[in-house]
Amino acid sequence: MLSTLFIHCTLGHGGMWRGVLAGLPGVQAVTMDLPGHGRGPVRDPGLDFHDQSTALALSHLPAGPCAVVGHSFGATVALRLALENPSRIKALVLIEPVLFHIARDCTPAAYAANMADFEGSYQAAQRGDWAEATRRFTTTWGAGVPWDDLPDHARKAATQRMSLVFDTGPAVNDDTPGLTAPGRLEQLTIPVLLIEGDQSPSVIAGVQGELARRLPQATRIVIAAAGHMAPVTHPAAVAQAIADWGGLAA
Repeated sequence: MLSTLFIHCTLGHGGMWRGVLAGLPGVQAVTMDLPGHGRGPVRDPGLDFHDQSTALALSHLPAGPCAVVGHSFGATVALRLALENPSRIKALVLIEPVLFHIARDCTPAAYAANMADFEGSYQAAQRGDWAEATRRFTTTWGAGVPWDDLPDHARKAATQRMSLVFDTGPAVNDDTPGLTAPGRLEQLTIPVLLIEGDQSPSVIAGVQGELARRLPQATRIVIAAAGHMAPVTHPAAVAQAIADWGGLAA
């Protein structure tokens, strides 16, 4: 099996892969914490967040031929690693990459709805109400647990990191790394598995559809009854999809 780097979502941590890894016993897994998350390095405000995250992920990339699995923002980092290191990365799993910019033209209504929804979080943050900003964000992009039902420590931790969500904006909304520039995705000839939940925000289907169209060796899987946080809420199904795909085999 290929050694595989797993990259988590914004507001998450490397331990969130525990359930998925339990279903992939043969995989030589490396997990990490993004900047400002878990035991990751402090967020450097002088660096673009996607740049800092990608550099950190590169430092964790296993030696030799390997694979990368990424979720949400972590999936955008995984895609960048594959595009920039084609000789090392032999397979890629993208679980709901939040590449919103590519849905702008192919699913404009879903894109507009997503931006309108996010505006509520942004306005709350502008007022200094970070708890409300985080509540609104996690209602759409969380694991389906109502904000008031989360433990106090979970609400506090998410709120403290919420500014990092806004730091992802240049990459996910405007593609500042140029990941989807004309012809670039088409050059990625490794096997790519695209995973999404059928209960996720509609913009995700637009993103995944466009990636499936442009990536030469893409396989798209939809997990029933799952939302955006499928690696946490439906880890066995995510692991089974990866195992059945077979791209992590050496």
